Amino acid sequence: MAHTTRSARITGPVTYIGSAGHRDSIPLGPCLVEQSDGRVIDIVWGTNGQKSAALSPEDMEEAENCGHLVLLA
Repeated sequence: MAHTTRSARITGPVTYIGSAGHRDSIPLGPCLVEQSDGRVIDIVWGTNGQKSAALSPEDMEEAENCGHLVLLA
C-alpha cells in the first residue's frame, strides 16, 4: 500500500465532520496531508501533530481548487 505525506498550508475555511458529529474548521496555518491508497485523506495539524481530520478526495480537491488548501513542494 502506497503512502505519501506532503507539507501543506490551510489558507481559508476547510471544514470536516468532528467527533461529535458537528462541522468544524481546520485552523489556518501549516499542516501535513497524508494519503494512502484508500479513499480517505488525513489532514494533520498542531504543534505536535495532535489534531487530525479525514477528508474525502473530493473535499480535498475542492479545497485545493478554491485556494484554501495549498500543497507545498
